[in-house]
Amino acid sequence: MTDFLNAIVLFANFVFLPGVAYGAQLALGALGVTLVFGILRFANFAHGDLMAFGTMITILVTWWLQSMGIGFGPLPTALLALPIGILGAIALSLGTDRMIFRFYRVKRSATIVIVMASVGVMFIYNGIVRMIIGPNDQRFADGERFLITVREFRDLTGLDEGLAVRLPVVITVVVAAIVVTALFLFLQRSRTGKAMRAYSDNEDLALLSGINPDRVVAVTWIIAASLATIAGVLYGLDKSFRPFVYFQLLLPIFAAAIVGGIGQPIGAVAGGFIVAFSEVMLTYAYRRFFEYFGFEPDGLMQLLSTEYKFAISFVILVLVLLIRPTGIFKGRVL
Repeated sequence: MTDFLNAIVLFANFVFLPGVAYGAQLALGALGVTLVFGILRFANFAHGDLMAFGTMITILVTWWLQSMGIGFGPLPTALLALPIGILGAIALSLGTDRMIFRFYRVKRSATIVIVMASVGVMFIYNGIVRMIIGPNDQRFADGERFLITVREFRDLTGLDEGLAVRLPVVITVVVAAIVVTALFLFLQRSRTGKAMRAYSDNEDLALLSGINPDRVVAVTWIIAASLATIAGVLYGLDKSFRPFVYFQLLLPIFAAAIVGGIGQPIGAVAGGFIVAFSEVMLTYAYRRFFEYFGFEPDGLMQLLSTEYKFAISFVILVLVLLIRPTGIFKGRVL
């Protein structure tokens, strides 16, 4: 029985908790992608670098607060700076839409044209972030690191394996749950949320009903930028901030949105956790886990190296597009 409990703790420590945190981060990112696609009808390839931009603003404000001796007690100071980062990302998104995307939307350009424009925007965002904060890893987390340490868990339970519950993981799960709940309530019950859903279902009919398209577009960008910044900051607190990594996150985020059904918010959340646990479970070395059940494997019992983590997202993305392009919740087809 003790060996079984040790195996469960080991699995929770290295697979379950990291998977939950990573899944919440991907879900928030995928929600922004799926809202833009569902309402504005194009895949925004600049979303990953929008995450990086909002996170960069948050980091810079965090460093300023820390230099002033301002903190948030046991919680990360970045939570105090997060609203400024969100405002910066919103301003960038609205400005980009005004200068670039609005032109193609008014002309009713083909979707592929707007997508290619978003690729250009992506490189511009990426360049801005690298010029301001640099291409290297930036760590900005402060406050308490753990709610429960490995030693405390071992002393409490008497098990050989210890469970470390890190504060950034708990913050990620709690913030993600609050944000997702608030977003769903907004879309389902508010007048603006209903207008956004109507605009997404049938743009022409929504316009005939008196819905203001400019307001819908602006609110969509505000929500997408807010979700991107929150996801980016949570990811940075959990791991670290590096602009190129946020560029790479675009692949699992898109995979999450498509797996769940792009254009379907509930699908983005489900897809985020599916992709996250697929990556974590397929790249974890299970040798110690099986040793607790009496097996003595020769190798690490690792299906794939961690270097192939993003390749898993790509394979999932391709398989879903080939087998079920509409995703789990029957969203739109790319």
